[in-house]
Amino acid sequence: MPLAGVDEAGCAPLAGPVVAAAVILDREKFPRGIDDSKKLPLDAREAIFGRLQKVAIIGVGICSVQEIEQLNIYWARMLAMSRAVAALPQEPAWVLVDGNACPRWERPSKAIIAGDAKCRSIAAASIIAKVTRDRIMADHARDYPAYGWEHNRGYPTPEHIRAIDTLGLTPLHRRTFSKVREHTEQMVPLPLEMPPASLSSYTTTA
Repeated sequence: MPLAGVDEAGCAPLAGPVVAAAVILDREKFPRGIDDSKKLPLDAREAIFGRLQKVAIIGVGICSVQEIEQLNIYWARMLAMSRAVAALPQEPAWVLVDGNACPRWERPSKAIIAGDAKCRSIAAASIIAKVTRDRIMADHARDYPAYGWEHNRGYPTPEHIRAIDTLGLTPLHRRTFSKVREHTEQMVPLPLEMPPASLSSYTTTA
């Protein structure tokens, strides 16, 4: 019976998408060292991410800044998780979700508070979601280098807040968030009209 763990990354940042991942682990050959992504150093996270790509069944779901603004972050998180499970190439018999609530879906599932510290498959999903989102933000940082997204990932660090104060907002900032809303009169134009990168560019190893 395949069991999928689901987690997300990117609810708290002031900019960028929210990313969720669903992971079905092979009980016979999962990587060592899987843990809550927040507890792992960058190099360990990246290494486990690469190994998971080879031995796990993975689905990734993303909600854009526009969807976050339309739905609010809670429902955008739920939608990203639903998309992640739908993206799995194999239907899970059961889904374990990090947090206190599951998306509104018709599938056997259970929410586990602090699940990324209690369940290996949820921890694996946290790593996939975190690394995928970090890569997306590093890519966006090339268009908007002054905001430090390659380091702060869009979180409200002093560096990021100073850049907003000095330069204003980008199209990737979440204007419904209170720390962003006060800056809505300042707007940095999009530097180039470019088609979005494919998801595979962020979820595969170099």
